[in-house]
Amino acid sequence: MTTTTLAVLVPLLPFLAAAGGLLLGRTAPGFVRPLAVVPTLATLGLTVLVAVRQGGGAAIDAATRLTPTGSVPIDLALHLDGFAVLTAVLVALVACCVQIYSTAYLRDDPRYPSYAALVSLFTSAMLLVVYSGDLMVLLVGWEVMGICSYFLVGHYWETPEARAASLKAFLVTKLGDVPFLIGLFALAADAGTFRITGVLDAVAQGRLDHPTVVALLLLAGVAGKSAQFPLHTWLPDAMAGPTPVSALIHAATMVAAGVYVVARLLPVFAASAAALTVLAVLAAITMVGSGIAALAQDDIKRVLAYSTIGQLGYMTGALAVGDRGAALFHLLAHGAFKALLFLGAGVVIHAAGTNSLAAMSRMRGLNRRIPDAYWTMTIALLALAALPPFAGFFSKEAVLVAAEHTALGEPSAAGGQIPVGAGWIVLVSGLLTALLTAAYATRLWLLAFRGDGAEAADLHPALRPGRAEEAPARQPLAMTAVLWVLAVPSLAFGLAAPFLPDWFDGHRLTPTLTTAVLSTGVALVGALVTYATWRHTTALAARTPLGAVAAHPEAEPAVSEAEAIASHTPAYGDIAAAPDPADPGRLLLGPLHRPAAAGFHLDAVYSALFVRPVRAAASLVAFLDREVVESYVRGAGAGSRLLGWTVRRAQTGNVQTYLSVLLAGSTVLAVAAVVLAHVNAGS
Repeated sequence: MTTTTLAVLVPLLPFLAAAGGLLLGRTAPGFVRPLAVVPTLATLGLTVLVAVRQGGGAAIDAATRLTPTGSVPIDLALHLDGFAVLTAVLVALVACCVQIYSTAYLRDDPRYPSYAALVSLFTSAMLLVVYSGDLMVLLVGWEVMGICSYFLVGHYWETPEARAASLKAFLVTKLGDVPFLIGLFALAADAGTFRITGVLDAVAQGRLDHPTVVALLLLAGVAGKSAQFPLHTWLPDAMAGPTPVSALIHAATMVAAGVYVVARLLPVFAASAAALTVLAVLAAITMVGSGIAALAQDDIKRVLAYSTIGQLGYMTGALAVGDRGAALFHLLAHGAFKALLFLGAGVVIHAAGTNSLAAMSRMRGLNRRIPDAYWTMTIALLALAALPPFAGFFSKEAVLVAAEHTALGEPSAAGGQIPVGAGWIVLVSGLLTALLTAAYATRLWLLAFRGDGAEAADLHPALRPGRAEEAPARQPLAMTAVLWVLAVPSLAFGLAAPFLPDWFDGHRLTPTLTTAVLSTGVALVGALVTYATWRHTTALAARTPLGAVAAHPEAEPAVSEAEAIASHTPAYGDIAAAPDPADPGRLLLGPLHRPAAAGFHLDAVYSALFVRPVRAAASLVAFLDREVVESYVRGAGAGSRLLGWTVRRAQTGNVQTYLSVLLAGSTVLAVAAVVLAHVNAGS
């Protein structure tokens, strides 16, 4: 079987699995789990085989004409280069882990068949984006992912949080997709083709008439899909979906799609210095802002969500300085450890019965109850903090090295003139973000796994240390096994990637001494300062009566554990939701803590600028329709009825009446004729 045939099967298998799952979900539920897992495993094997055959060498292209359009043709095209085949392996690996994990995580969920089918369809759409060599076919996968995200984020549709989050994710991403679609058509009109290779040839030949306009239009869609400022607000709210969905969206599919598309079309962006500068500024704002926001979040999944936004900022920053190899390297490394973090967080939530870090910090011995999640999440957090020798260190260093080279005026492999200012923006913001990332990663680890349960007698019985000091909780093998599978690339991928230059535009992604010392140093400073602050706040909390935090320690839980996981609210009411006096984030951020916890109130700003005016306009349209348009409609009916009544009254059947009316009419006409003749004679 040829490589192109195998590549066609890669997105086809999960698509068929999705169709089969939807058809058999009710009639043959016993086939649902095999249909979810087996085709995804086969897809993983195929992606690995395609990657081995491609070998990081020359790109493999194949195409067949889908339909004659009369102008710009649309082809079913494949473009398999080193980036594409490695990204496909990551997508298939994470999707496989998510499907296996979900068989246990959603074991008793009655909507599991539709959930599993949508995850398969989501996977198929992303693989179509990755392998596609035609922009219109790529757009199909791009839009299918948006639709799947709406249903998956809203899986717990009975909760208002999930309904609002799914609608918000759909609307915000579609808002970015409108200019993205316009940009694709403008790009194809300039290049004369939708084929990606043809577009890149047109860029090399200087045949793009409006590169800045096209790049900025495409950037709007990328900002929506990849949750970059200012269209990032949907991603933290998307945590209302099941935890495996969060892992899939954040690690390997939807948010990675935007970065991947920019990497594919990087020469288009490199043709415009203004577009690269805008991309660098947005990446810097995204990185720093999300790092500060993550340091203030109490929900463990929202911390990871803001972390994803920041790491995507690193990727777009690498693209802003013209190094797609560094961007894709970080995308691959981040996909592994972020999937591990989310799936590990699901185990923690199951064990703790809450998403709240404040509640977890009051549970002594949680790390001993869930040792698999504890150790694997520790590996993933070290990778997130970019400490050597973990994967995140090498990939983040690749981004900073690329920014350093641009800041020093060195030429870029992407061609074009990369602004030196973009390099400095990405380098400085990247180092500051490394400090913030290490700080919030350390904070999450301390609050989740190093709770001391001080003054436990004042706590609700469910939160007393004894509950967390039981024997290790028996988590399903399907949930714990995938954690160790993902821990391997989180640790080893960074060590192997520098020796695979052929897969990354032919240059080695190795750190330099300057950036390695700087980034590792600031990361260690962030981690140590956070640890010291936590020790200080813990000592203060030990002297603070917890009765002041939990006014009713013997109250019953506000919601059950299952409801807490479904609705993503604290499981123990006021106690879990109360501010944690041992939280180092409050002391580190100071007056910034409250606005950072609220995402700097961007949702309120958007509500004032867009939501309220649109609702006001809708109310005005409804008023005009009700009071003006309908008034004309009702008036026309009333006029017709009045005319009919008048005519009906005139039909008396009396001949004398008819003759009298005829005589009176004739008299009136005669008088009118005399008057008009007199007027005309006088003039």
